[in-house]
Amino acid sequence: MTIGIIAAMDKELELLKPMLKDLREEEKDGYRLFFGTAGEHTIVAMKCGIGKVNAALGTMTMLREAHPDMVINSGVAGSADSSVVQNDVVVGEQVAYHDVWCGPENPWGAVQGLPLFYEGAWDALVALPERSEIKRGLICTGDQFVENAAQVKSIKDRFPSALAVDMESAAIAQVCHLREVPMLSLRVISDCPWSEKDKSEEYIEFWQSAPKHTFEIVRELISRL
Repeated sequence: MTIGIIAAMDKELELLKPMLKDLREEEKDGYRLFFGTAGEHTIVAMKCGIGKVNAALGTMTMLREAHPDMVINSGVAGSADSSVVQNDVVVGEQVAYHDVWCGPENPWGAVQGLPLFYEGAWDALVALPERSEIKRGLICTGDQFVENAAQVKSIKDRFPSALAVDMESAAIAQVCHLREVPMLSLRVISDCPWSEKDKSEEYIEFWQSAPKHTFEIVRELISRL
Protein backbone atom coordinates (compact mmCIF):
# COMPACT_ATOMS: atom_id res chain seq x y z
CA MET A 1 0.00 0.00 0.00
CA THR A 2 1.14 3.55 -0.72
CA ILE A 3 0.35 5.84 2.19
CA GLY A 4 0.57 9.63 2.00
CA ILE A 5 1.36 11.57 5.17
CA ILE A 6 0.65 15.29 5.16
CA ALA A 7 1.88 17.70 7.84
CA ALA A 8 1.24 21.44 8.01
CA MET A 9 4.59 22.66 9.38
CA ASP A 10 8.29 21.79 9.26
CA LYS A 11 8.26 20.98 12.99
CA GLU A 12 5.67 18.29 12.34
CA LEU A 13 7.40 16.93 9.25
CA GLU A 14 10.72 16.61 11.08
CA LEU A 15 9.02 14.34 13.62
CA LEU A 16 7.76 12.11 10.81
CA LYS A 17 10.82 11.79 8.56
CA PRO A 18 12.87 9.58 10.95
CA MET A 19 10.28 6.80 10.58
CA LEU A 20 11.11 6.41 6.86
CA LYS A 21 13.76 4.08 5.46
CA ASP A 22 15.52 4.64 2.10
CA LEU A 23 14.50 8.29 2.27
CA ARG A 24 14.66 10.28 -0.95
CA GLU A 25 13.34 13.71 -1.86
CA GLU A 26 11.65 15.08 -4.98
CA GLU A 27 10.34 18.57 -5.73
CA LYS A 28 6.99 18.85 -7.50
CA ASP A 29 5.23 22.16 -8.19
CA GLY A 30 7.12 23.85 -5.36
CA TYR A 31 6.44 21.09 -2.81
CA ARG A 32 9.06 18.73 -1.40
CA LEU A 33 7.87 15.13 -1.36
CA PHE A 34 9.79 12.68 0.82
CA PHE A 35 9.57 9.06 -0.35
CA GLY A 36 10.56 6.08 1.73
CA THR A 37 9.34 2.82 3.19
CA ALA A 38 7.87 1.76 6.51
CA GLY A 39 7.46 -1.98 6.87
CA GLU A 40 5.71 -3.28 3.77
CA HIS A 41 4.34 0.10 2.79
CA THR A 42 5.59 2.84 0.50
CA ILE A 43 5.34 6.20 2.26
CA VAL A 44 5.30 9.68 0.79
CA ALA A 45 5.39 12.59 3.25
CA MET A 46 5.09 16.32 2.70
CA LYS A 47 4.57 19.65 4.39
CA CYS A 48 1.53 21.37 2.91
CA GLY A 49 1.73 24.68 4.79
CA ILE A 50 -0.71 26.27 7.21
CA GLY A 51 -4.35 26.91 6.31
CA LYS A 52 -7.05 25.50 4.05
CA VAL A 53 -5.75 26.69 0.67
CA ASN A 54 -2.23 25.43 1.34
CA ALA A 55 -3.66 22.13 2.56
CA ALA A 56 -5.81 21.68 -0.55
CA LEU A 57 -3.01 22.55 -2.97
CA GLY A 58 -0.56 20.27 -1.20
CA THR A 59 -3.03 17.40 -1.13
CA MET A 60 -3.77 17.75 -4.85
CA THR A 61 -0.04 17.69 -5.58
CA MET A 62 0.46 14.55 -3.52
CA LEU A 63 -2.50 12.74 -5.08
CA ARG A 64 -1.37 13.64 -8.60
CA GLU A 65 2.32 12.82 -8.14
CA ALA A 66 2.29 9.87 -5.71
CA HIS A 67 -1.17 8.25 -6.14
CA PRO A 68 -1.50 7.15 -2.49
CA ASP A 69 -4.10 4.55 -1.56
CA MET A 70 -4.73 6.40 1.71
CA VAL A 71 -3.80 9.78 3.19
CA ILE A 72 -2.96 10.38 6.85
CA ASN A 73 -2.89 13.98 8.06
CA SER A 74 -0.58 14.14 11.07
CA GLY A 75 -0.12 17.36 12.99
CA VAL A 76 -1.18 19.45 15.95
CA ALA A 77 -4.46 21.01 17.03
CA GLY A 78 -6.04 22.94 19.85
CA SER A 79 -8.39 21.24 22.26
CA ALA A 80 -12.07 22.10 21.87
CA ASP A 81 -13.33 20.12 24.85
CA SER A 82 -12.37 19.76 28.48
CA SER A 83 -12.09 15.97 28.02
CA VAL A 84 -9.08 16.54 25.74
CA VAL A 85 -5.82 17.83 27.22
CA GLN A 86 -2.33 18.71 26.02
CA ASN A 87 -0.48 15.72 24.47
CA ASP A 88 -3.69 13.76 23.84
CA VAL A 89 -4.12 12.63 20.22
CA VAL A 90 -7.48 13.31 18.60
CA VAL A 91 -8.37 11.00 15.73
CA GLY A 92 -10.88 12.42 13.29
CA GLU A 93 -13.71 9.91 13.03
CA GLN A 94 -15.25 12.91 11.28
CA VAL A 95 -13.92 16.30 10.20
CA ALA A 96 -15.85 19.42 9.25
CA TYR A 97 -15.37 23.13 8.56
CA HIS A 98 -16.41 25.45 11.37
CA ASP A 99 -16.10 28.64 9.29
CA VAL A 100 -17.99 27.84 6.05
CA TRP A 101 -21.41 29.30 5.28
CA CYS A 102 -22.91 28.87 1.80
CA GLY A 103 -26.38 30.26 2.45
CA PRO A 104 -29.63 29.24 4.15
CA GLU A 105 -30.22 26.11 2.05
CA ASN A 106 -27.02 24.59 3.45
CA PRO A 107 -26.08 23.55 6.99
CA TRP A 108 -23.40 25.68 8.61
CA GLY A 109 -20.00 24.22 7.73
CA ALA A 110 -21.01 22.51 4.48
CA VAL A 111 -19.64 23.52 1.10
CA GLN A 112 -22.68 23.45 -1.18
CA GLY A 113 -23.02 20.07 -2.87
CA LEU A 114 -20.58 18.37 -0.48
CA PRO A 115 -21.01 16.58 2.86
CA LEU A 116 -21.08 18.46 6.14
CA PHE A 117 -18.97 15.74 7.76
CA TYR A 118 -16.12 13.90 6.06
CA GLU A 119 -15.70 10.41 7.48
CA GLY A 120 -12.32 9.09 8.60
CA ALA A 121 -10.80 6.17 6.67
CA TRP A 122 -12.46 3.06 8.07
CA ASP A 123 -9.49 0.69 7.64
CA ALA A 124 -7.25 3.10 9.54
CA LEU A 125 -9.80 3.63 12.31
CA VAL A 126 -10.07 -0.13 12.83
CA ALA A 127 -6.27 -0.51 12.86
CA LEU A 128 -5.66 2.18 15.48
CA PRO A 129 -4.00 1.02 18.68
CA GLU A 130 -5.95 1.32 21.92
CA ARG A 131 -4.24 3.92 24.09
CA SER A 132 -5.59 6.14 26.85
CA GLU A 133 -4.30 9.31 25.16
CA ILE A 134 -6.16 8.59 21.90
CA LYS A 135 -9.55 10.29 21.70
CA ARG A 136 -11.84 9.65 18.72
CA GLY A 137 -14.35 12.18 17.48
CA LEU A 138 -14.91 15.35 15.50
CA ILE A 139 -12.15 17.71 14.35
CA CYS A 140 -13.27 21.14 13.15
CA THR A 141 -11.22 23.19 10.69
CA GLY A 142 -11.09 26.92 9.98
CA ASP A 143 -8.69 29.59 8.77
CA GLN A 144 -7.95 30.99 12.20
CA PHE A 145 -5.72 30.15 15.16
CA VAL A 146 -8.17 29.49 17.98
CA GLU A 147 -6.67 31.02 21.10
CA ASN A 148 -9.40 31.81 23.62
CA ALA A 149 -12.52 30.44 25.28
CA ALA A 150 -14.87 32.74 23.33
CA GLN A 151 -13.68 31.30 20.03
CA VAL A 152 -14.08 27.76 21.31
CA LYS A 153 -17.60 28.50 22.52
CA SER A 154 -18.57 29.93 19.11
CA ILE A 155 -17.42 26.71 17.45
CA LYS A 156 -19.02 24.46 20.06
CA ASP A 157 -22.34 26.29 19.73
CA ARG A 158 -22.54 24.93 16.18
CA PHE A 159 -20.56 21.70 16.68
CA PRO A 160 -21.13 20.56 20.28
CA SER A 161 -19.26 17.28 19.76
CA ALA A 162 -16.05 18.94 18.49
CA LEU A 163 -12.96 17.64 20.29
CA ALA A 164 -10.25 19.60 18.46
CA VAL A 165 -9.76 22.58 16.15
CA ASP A 166 -7.17 22.94 13.42
CA MET A 167 -6.54 24.74 10.12
CA GLU A 168 -6.12 21.93 7.56
CA SER A 169 -7.97 18.65 8.21
CA ALA A 170 -11.27 19.38 6.48
CA ALA A 171 -9.57 20.86 3.41
CA ILE A 172 -7.44 17.73 3.03
CA ALA A 173 -10.55 15.60 3.59
CA GLN A 174 -12.52 17.52 0.96
CA VAL A 175 -9.86 16.99 -1.71
CA CYS A 176 -9.55 13.31 -0.81
CA HIS A 177 -13.34 12.94 -0.90
CA LEU A 178 -13.48 14.45 -4.39
CA ARG A 179 -10.71 12.10 -5.57
CA GLU A 180 -12.14 9.07 -3.71
CA VAL A 181 -9.06 8.51 -1.55
CA PRO A 182 -9.60 7.49 2.11
CA MET A 183 -8.21 9.98 4.61
CA LEU A 184 -7.65 10.05 8.37
CA SER A 185 -6.51 12.98 10.51
CA LEU A 186 -4.50 12.45 13.72
CA ARG A 187 -3.84 15.58 15.74
CA VAL A 188 -1.67 15.97 18.83
CA ILE A 189 -3.13 18.56 21.20
CA SER A 190 -0.70 21.45 21.65
CA ASP A 191 -2.84 23.74 23.82
CA CYS A 192 -6.25 24.14 25.45
CA PRO A 193 -7.69 27.54 24.45
CA TRP A 194 -10.76 27.03 26.65
CA SER A 195 -8.58 26.94 29.80
CA GLU A 196 -7.38 29.76 32.05
CA LYS A 197 -3.69 29.02 31.44
CA ASP A 198 -1.61 31.40 29.30
CA LYS A 199 -2.18 29.94 25.81
CA SER A 200 0.97 31.29 24.19
CA GLU A 201 3.07 29.88 27.05
CA GLU A 202 1.32 26.52 26.78
CA TYR A 203 1.91 26.35 23.01
CA ILE A 204 5.60 27.28 23.32
CA GLU A 205 6.12 24.74 26.11
CA PHE A 206 4.58 22.06 23.89
CA TRP A 207 7.16 22.56 21.14
CA GLN A 208 10.04 22.86 23.59
CA SER A 209 9.27 19.35 24.81
CA ALA A 210 8.21 18.11 21.30
CA PRO A 211 6.24 14.97 22.25
CA LYS A 212 7.80 12.56 19.78
CA HIS A 213 6.17 9.61 21.51
CA THR A 214 2.76 10.74 20.25
CA PHE A 215 3.94 10.50 16.64
CA GLU A 216 4.74 6.87 17.36
CA ILE A 217 1.00 6.32 17.00
CA VAL A 218 1.38 7.02 13.28
CA ARG A 219 4.20 4.48 13.06
CA GLU A 220 2.16 1.88 14.92
CA LEU A 221 -0.92 2.56 12.80
CA ILE A 222 1.06 2.06 9.58
CA SER A 223 2.50 -1.21 10.89
CA ARG A 224 -1.03 -2.49 11.53
CA LEU A 225 -2.53 -1.58 8.17
